[in-house]
Amino acid sequence: MKKILLYLVVGIGSLTLGVSYQLSNRYDFTTLDGSTYRFEELQGKWVVINYFAEWCAPCLREIPELNEFKALTDGKQNAVLFGVSYDAMQDHELSLLAKKYNIEFPLINNVKTVLPFETPKYLPATYLIRPDGTLAGQLLGEQNSKSLKQAIAND
Repeated sequence: MKKILLYLVVGIGSLTLGVSYQLSNRYDFTTLDGSTYRFEELQGKWVVINYFAEWCAPCLREIPELNEFKALTDGKQNAVLFGVSYDAMQDHELSLLAKKYNIEFPLINNVKTVLPFETPKYLPATYLIRPDGTLAGQLLGEQNSKSLKQAIAND
């Protein structure tokens, strides 16, 4: 009887520890630098997600503007910007692309859960997620730092 009780206690303890470990290591997406993110941890900030492709000239033209937006929002901590390659790429290809075009914002390379919007049909496309976690909308076409600041200020 004592053995059964001991096995039961150890089993329940192991199960509880395993479930706690799985929940603490759950994430929604990772970035190229290995950082993991959960959307619930980003609440309280605007989340800006920009889809781009190397073959998309307007996408490449907006990269310096996106870098500027990131620099402006970094100090204020009111918004966070991520990029997503429209084309499926291996990490080393994505890294080379980031270096080639001087992309200074984090690039999402692995999505574990579905992003809270559909993959865009046209590029460039930028999605805005409000600080409460709801989708504010999609901006189509080439953006600049000013248009992004206005979009998050006007909602």
